[in-house]
Amino acid sequence: SEHLQQARISSGSQGKISVPDSGLEMAESQVAMAPVVTSKLSVKAPEFYPSGYNQNFADSSFEDRYDGYLTLAEYVQDFLNHLTEQPGCFETEIGQFAETVNGWVTADETLQELVELVYQQATSVPNFSYMGARLCNYLSHHLTISPQSGNFRQLLLQRCQTEYENRNEAAKGDESARKQFHAFVLFLAELYLNLEIKGTKGQVMRAEILQEGLWELLNVLFSNPVDNNLMCAVKLLKLTGSVLEDAWKKKGKNDMEEMIQRIENVVLDANCSRDVKHMLLKVVELRSSNWGRVHGTSQHTEATPENDPNYFMNEPTFYTSDGVPFTAADRDYQEKYQELLEREDLFPDYEENGTDLSGPGD
Repeated sequence: SEHLQQARISSGSQGKISVPDSGLEMAESQVAMAPVVTSKLSVKAPEFYPSGYNQNFADSSFEDRYDGYLTLAEYVQDFLNHLTEQPGCFETEIGQFAETVNGWVTADETLQELVELVYQQATSVPNFSYMGARLCNYLSHHLTISPQSGNFRQLLLQRCQTEYENRNEAAKGDESARKQFHAFVLFLAELYLNLEIKGTKGQVMRAEILQEGLWELLNVLFSNPVDNNLMCAVKLLKLTGSVLEDAWKKKGKNDMEEMIQRIENVVLDANCSRDVKHMLLKVVELRSSNWGRVHGTSQHTEATPENDPNYFMNEPTFYTSDGVPFTAADRDYQEKYQELLEREDLFPDYEENGTDLSGPGD
């Protein structure tokens, strides 16, 4: 580097650099050690994505990726699969989907086909029951077609009724039949929670018929107390128990008490596994704690030590002269705290950390 710093461009060299012979090899080696490499790897190359990750779903919306469908079934099924893989896209893409379907569904047959496609996806694909219920609620309010055979919501409930009528046979059937039946039960529970119906006065309500159906389905499950039936009943109660009990209480019914009694009888008499009995008892425990709901102190009521058990939670801890801790929750708090103040008065020239404020020698 010293040789390169001493080199000068002579006026008659036409831009040539004069380098002493002793430094030539060093200069050439330095140039060769720093080659410029340009990568041809794209920022969207598959090497940058985890295995199994479909980057196409993350780079564009559903409408941008899919075009030229020949049938309604193709279009709807692809959108349902898209929602299954990317549930977070529901809010941003459901509007365009409903608009496209409105232009496509113009007859009774196509509306019935749409209902069947959504129903099958919600009852056959694991974990799609909640998303399927949300989709059904949206379509029931935004599809414009309403033929004499019934609108989207009415046809959907008719489809559920068909499955509901086979409840007794399904609960007693083989494992495959019971599995399909349980998927239907949980989808119906999600529909009860998510399907909004406007009342005569404009108020938003839940479907009354679904509430009655869930009561009967619980009875069927407990009447056939094999393990997977009981596990389905547990899931159903954990999902809808609080809402069902509130609705029944409004009607003056004591249905949840009867259901809890059914559970206790099953635990005592049924030949189910110990794990399932433990799950059932956990539901009883959950219900005894008001389904896990915690009602805080009213904002209009001032918190006091009598009505708020956490009143003293954030209070500081003090220590007596004997090193005994005490807080504001102690009965003799005032007496102990006064003693602490008097003890601090004996050392007026010291901070809490013991630093002497009076200067050296005092």
